[in-house]
Amino acid sequence: MKALANKGHEVTVISPFPQQKPLKNYRDVTTTQVWKAVEPIVANLLDIAKKGVIESIKNTYDFGHRITNSTLTDPTVIDLLASNETFDLIVLEIFMNDAMIGFCHHFNAPCIGVSTFGASKWTTDLVGTPSPPSYVPNAFLGFSDRMSFKERLLNTLMSATEIVVDTFVDRPAQIEMYQKAFPGQKPPFAELKKKAISLVLLNNHFSLSYPRPYVTGMVEVGGMHVNRVPKPLPDNIQSFLDTATDGVIYFSMGSNIKSKDLPLEKRDAFLKVFSKLKQKVMWKWEDDNLPGKPDNVFVQSWWPQDDILAHPNVKLFITHGGLLSTTESLYHGVPVIGIPVFGDQHLNMAKAERGGYGLSVAYAEISEAKLSNAINTILNDPQFKANALAISQRYRDQPLKPIELAVFWAEYVIRHKGAPHIRSAAMDLSLVQYHNLDVLGLLIGLPIFILHLLVKLVCRKKSPKPSNKKDERKKRN
Repeated sequence: MKALANKGHEVTVISPFPQQKPLKNYRDVTTTQVWKAVEPIVANLLDIAKKGVIESIKNTYDFGHRITNSTLTDPTVIDLLASNETFDLIVLEIFMNDAMIGFCHHFNAPCIGVSTFGASKWTTDLVGTPSPPSYVPNAFLGFSDRMSFKERLLNTLMSATEIVVDTFVDRPAQIEMYQKAFPGQKPPFAELKKKAISLVLLNNHFSLSYPRPYVTGMVEVGGMHVNRVPKPLPDNIQSFLDTATDGVIYFSMGSNIKSKDLPLEKRDAFLKVFSKLKQKVMWKWEDDNLPGKPDNVFVQSWWPQDDILAHPNVKLFITHGGLLSTTESLYHGVPVIGIPVFGDQHLNMAKAERGGYGLSVAYAEISEAKLSNAINTILNDPQFKANALAISQRYRDQPLKPIELAVFWAEYVIRHKGAPHIRSAAMDLSLVQYHNLDVLGLLIGLPIFILHLLVKLVCRKKSPKPSNKKDERKKRN
């Protein structure tokens, strides 16, 4: 959105993150209810990490519904909807918030989606992108694109589960929020969802993921948030990095998971491991005090992460495995140790292990021994760094910067009034038509029917004619 503003567009942004410094052409519509709505889930993310995939899916949907409802019912958003403002384009972040597609109809403007999550059912369904479960791994599973029979079975079952959950859990909730937020005459929810989204921009790139099919209306712009030229660091951070002759380990669990909420035994495991390292450690710690902090550990509640990872002395990134963080790490060629908690983090760390640029440590299994082994394995094996640098080189080899590509497609949709010519015909097909079930039924059923007729005909010809006993007696006489 900042890039569009820099190009001269007047931008209005609904978000709980207002700009610290006002930007020209950029207006914040700040939502204040979101944090209160999601706090119960965010506060328990570490507990969720101990549970299985089903619990992760349940909480992910709950998280999305809370954000959607709290945004649509926020007084600032209600005031915006009641205004007479007009827009040339609606840009929606896609994360279980289908009810917000109502903005597109309300303001009578073309709409594009942006996914920080990468490709998933929530995005592919909007533009008709195929996701064959035979080689496209589900975001909630840690499979690669080359699956065994068992993995393909589980992947298919998970995809089927998502369809069931979408039909009976997500869709009714989204329809209810859509009806309440956008009263008055409007198209049915299912019809609007099929037609409203012109294009989806994905925070993904094939060099960081697995090859998969996309329709024209789905474009990869992965890493558009990464600074191509690092910004200057504060003096204390710059000095800490520059004087780290043995290197620096950067540790952050992201914006939603707070290190200060780690159980005591897990926190102590990190402290014991860090205290034995010759490397320095930068730890995102959201409290004023960290009891038992070793001298080589530097803690702050916030770090300029992207610019820190760009420093040549950073040797390792310990992360929760979110897509934004892993993308930044790979862009700068820094190996990772992931502690996945929910969502696509398990999939991202499975990619890291298979790609040879990282290791995964299950949250429930965090211990001094496991952490020490993972850290020393990566620091002492140069192949991890070499693999990360190789992927970084492939990722950087692009004709346009991702942010430039994103701006181009946003303006393309505006110029061509929604760009209906790139809409996939798949969006207008029924389930039977899409999978050619009617054609398969004919191709399989017709030969069976013909074979059945032939068998009946042959059987009739081979069966003996019934003899006339009276005629036989007459011939004998």
